[in-house]
Amino acid sequence: QVQLVESGGGLVQPGGSLRLSCAVPWNIFSFYTMGWYRAPPGKQRELVATITTGGSTNYVDSVKGRFTISRDNAKNTVSLQMNSLKPEDTAVYYCNKNPPSMPYWGKGTLVTVSS
Repeated sequence: QVQLVESGGGLVQPGGSLRLSCAVPWNIFSFYTMGWYRAPPGKQRELVATITTGGSTNYVDSVKGRFTISRDNAKNTVSLQMNSLKPEDTAVYYCNKNPPSMPYWGKGTLVTVSS
């Protein structure tokens, strides 16, 4: 069973920035659209951003203009640069292909935005 590994979370003040990273096995990275998802406290997991193998991106309205998803084809990693963070961005963040596959869910990385 393959699980993706997320990193880069932490505690940040409102208005701050964080960069999340996800290591993806090449056989997944090379062939699938990848996505970042998040699960706010007490809420269901939601899709935040996607990036195709060709580099086309899409974002949920609440993060447009603040978050940037990218992929590094040399390192097989997917990143999420998060700027102008808000308390409502507090969540556990996960990466997976899009649409997601159950076996690939990792433990996620916790992002807490608080003063």
